[in-house]
Amino acid sequence: MEKENPKKYSRFGTVSFERRRHPRFSLNLPVEYWLTDDSKSHPGRAENIGEGGILLYLPEEIEIGKRLRLKLFFDSNPAITSIEAFVEVIWKEFPWGEKGEHRIGVKFINISEEDMANLRKYLNDLVHSKNNPKTDIPPRLLAALGLKTPDPD
Repeated sequence: MEKENPKKYSRFGTVSFERRRHPRFSLNLPVEYWLTDDSKSHPGRAENIGEGGILLYLPEEIEIGKRLRLKLFFDSNPAITSIEAFVEVIWKEFPWGEKGEHRIGVKFINISEEDMANLRKYLNDLVHSKNNPKTDIPPRLLAALGLKTPDPD
């Protein structure tokens, strides 16, 4: 009997949360990403995040299996402003919403111990905190995403 090669398909429908190893947190945070063969960054946003990966909304379709360098900006923890990681696209969907954004699921494939510790701290703080202090997200990234720049103190 010949083994079938696993095929990579776009995923449709609802998320099967029972299969997740780490809980996900709903949020809306800006990201910058780079294709591995491109030095130009692109804006996107994270819709939910966990220790295993992130649901991204990106302006372009990216194939399953592609790797990206990703910088995620935090807006509710003054001690942690951003983390960087290499991620791999593990699923994608058709363009979504009015802007035609692509929903893309990525998993972490390379993240420093320090950034993973910061991510864990951020997620833990989400559970225990409801305040939203000033952000250090670059104004050009906020503008590219159509988000309002925070008012200075």
